[in-house]
Amino acid sequence: MEKQIPFTGILSNKAEENPDFFNWNRVKVRYCDGASFAGDSEDKAAQLEFRGQRIWSAAMEDLMSRGMSNADQALLSGCSAGGLASILHCDEFRNLFPASTKVKCLSDAGLFLDAVDVSGGHTLRNFFSGVVSLQGVQKNLPSSCTENLDPTSCFFPENLIANVKTPLFILNAAYDSWQVQASLAPASADPSGSWRDCKMNHASCSESQIQFLQDFRNHMLNAIEGFSTSEENGLFINSCFAHCQTERQDTWFADDSPLVGNKGIALSVGDWYFDRSSVKAFDCAYPCDKTCHNLIFK
Repeated sequence: MEKQIPFTGILSNKAEENPDFFNWNRVKVRYCDGASFAGDSEDKAAQLEFRGQRIWSAAMEDLMSRGMSNADQALLSGCSAGGLASILHCDEFRNLFPASTKVKCLSDAGLFLDAVDVSGGHTLRNFFSGVVSLQGVQKNLPSSCTENLDPTSCFFPENLIANVKTPLFILNAAYDSWQVQASLAPASADPSGSWRDCKMNHASCSESQIQFLQDFRNHMLNAIEGFSTSEENGLFINSCFAHCQTERQDTWFADDSPLVGNKGIALSVGDWYFDRSSVKAFDCAYPCDKTCHNLIFK
């Protein structure tokens, strides 16, 4: 029996759930390659092939042949690894269309940071390094970055976003729950388990642990400082412990959805996409936001 993909949040076809995009043609490209559709390598001895970039190109070619080439408006969005894919492929997506088409990109929870973990190591950098090397990602990274930095650094969005020419909206929780769990305080960096309770429930964090998380938030704010100066770009950085907020109905558009400055995520993205207003929404630091839908780890 096939598992049905839920079309909720930004993918919903109901005006009451998705006021600005409900009547759009919506396509979800399933994530399958492990490198945000950027890999292209083959190891015959190990019987391994990674073809993320080719899968992306084939999917776009198919969609264009089915009528996407006639679109008046297009939005490339994704969350988590898909959010990184939206950044990596944003200008490539823009170039599929004629200049008359309104094209923008949205990255949800894709702002992975090259941050120091709780042991002083670089868990996520080590992980990304393996992905980039194994999958031959370097050839598909923008030369504007690789001419100045190593390939692994150029897989981190903080080193890419300044050079994206297409209007881009970054939506991210300042205390991204996946990054806290898998990047900042994974079991490998916390053998004593001193972060276990804090990861499960941020209300259990000690003062020093909260300060560590505040430093992570400051890293994120510093990473987007230059990006935020562009009038064409949009930002919504809320002080929640969450990961992926566009495809969940409760966070995208509901009566109790997260707010920054009395405006939720769906209306902020809509205002930005349709040029109704500039959107640069920065939340105050934890614990000020009482509208969050925080994720609890297990």
